[in-house]
Amino acid sequence: MSTHSGFVVLAGRANVGKSTLVNGVVGAKVSITSDKPQTTRRAIRGVATGPGWQLVLVDLPGVQRPRDRLTERMQRRVEQELADADAALLLLNGEEGVGPGDRFIAEALERSPVPVVLAVNKVDRLDRAATAAALAAAAELREDAEVFPVSARTGAGVQPLVEHLVSLLPEGPFYFEPTRRSDQPEEVALAELVREQVLARTRQEVPHAVEVQVDEIEHEEGLVRVRAYVWTETESQKGILIGSGGRMIKAIGTAARRELERRLGEHVHLDLVVRVRRHWRADEALLDRLGIE
Repeated sequence: MSTHSGFVVLAGRANVGKSTLVNGVVGAKVSITSDKPQTTRRAIRGVATGPGWQLVLVDLPGVQRPRDRLTERMQRRVEQELADADAALLLLNGEEGVGPGDRFIAEALERSPVPVVLAVNKVDRLDRAATAAALAAAAELREDAEVFPVSARTGAGVQPLVEHLVSLLPEGPFYFEPTRRSDQPEEVALAELVREQVLARTRQEVPHAVEVQVDEIEHEEGLVRVRAYVWTETESQKGILIGSGGRMIKAIGTAARRELERRLGEHVHLDLVVRVRRHWRADEALLDRLGIE
């Protein structure tokens, strides 16, 4: 029996639900979620495999105009992934309608030779009339594109979307073992789960100034020891992350340890160290070590 496989890039504004959709299609948490913009810094690949097909969803960093070395790398990665893809999926927020950011991304996709599919997310929060209006507005972005109403949160409408994406895949062998859910190295996946808990608890400039690097993973009998550095840019940000009496870093660590245990299926001892590295977002060597290409 012939198999079909390929890469579909997932583009969209911040907070449209890209990571939630990837996790739902894959059936596992491969991309962290947050209400903060620019949560996704790496192109994260989620792998979904079915009878005779393998769909590799690439959750892109947000399409944006570069501001520093970090965002330059993110934008370059977006362009590389688009060049290598078999299709592109533009996800829109049905609650907010089509805005300038969506049009900016749609124009970026115009330059890509691959087929583009549109999905309107969060339709579980809309009535029938609002859903119809959101779908009509989406269709105006790309007259040649199929448009799907979905709810990444509840899974409604996701199956027809996946079936359509699979129909666009070329014939070819699987890229990953059928049991794989992501291409991320273990240390990156664990670091992202820690960063997710930082994002959930901090405000203003702190979330954007934080990166997490897992330095050590030791597997013992019935226990995994994880040591991670939480990088930030200023002493004041470090103070916020540690919190009064160490309460903030303890809360982050407790919540992150639960996520790590859920992923690894074992007890975890998590050691978090907060360090200041000024201008790390412009530090090419550190960005290389962090795997932000």
